[in-house]
Amino acid sequence: MKFKFELKWGMLFIIAMIVWMIFEKLMGWHGPKIEQHPIYTNFYALVAILVYVLAFLDKRKNDRSKMEWRQGFVYGLGITLVVILLNPLNQWLVNYIISPEFFPNAINYAVENGKLSQEDAESYFSFENYLIQSSIGGLLMGTISSALIALFIQKKHPEILG
Repeated sequence: MKFKFELKWGMLFIIAMIVWMIFEKLMGWHGPKIEQHPIYTNFYALVAILVYVLAFLDKRKNDRSKMEWRQGFVYGLGITLVVILLNPLNQWLVNYIISPEFFPNAINYAVENGKLSQEDAESYFSFENYLIQSSIGGLLMGTISSALIALFIQKKHPEILG
């Protein structure tokens, strides 16, 4: 199977995201401490980068320690593609099963604190909007992460001595 590593690590990325969402909910960032959500949710970026780094190291190890930048970048884009394709299922699971109270709580908080009108808050904190945001954000961050991690993880093929 040509894309087995990309599939494996894309799925592990989604699992890490689901675990993080459960953690956020347990910390109260989807409920009584929702005002802290915009700050602490960004720490998931560290988890996301760690997953990508581990994925690159796994791929490089299994390719006998050879991974040039271009190969790494394409590999990272493969992981990103898997994550983007699984994103609708992930968003549904998070927003309707794990934390269905997030959107109503976020809307109430934004309106009560004068951050958004009722209509704007309902539009912003919606499944459809989060699906679009997470897809675009995932594509952008996956591409940037792939490029940077490939730069640091790359190992050139040893030169053949003549």
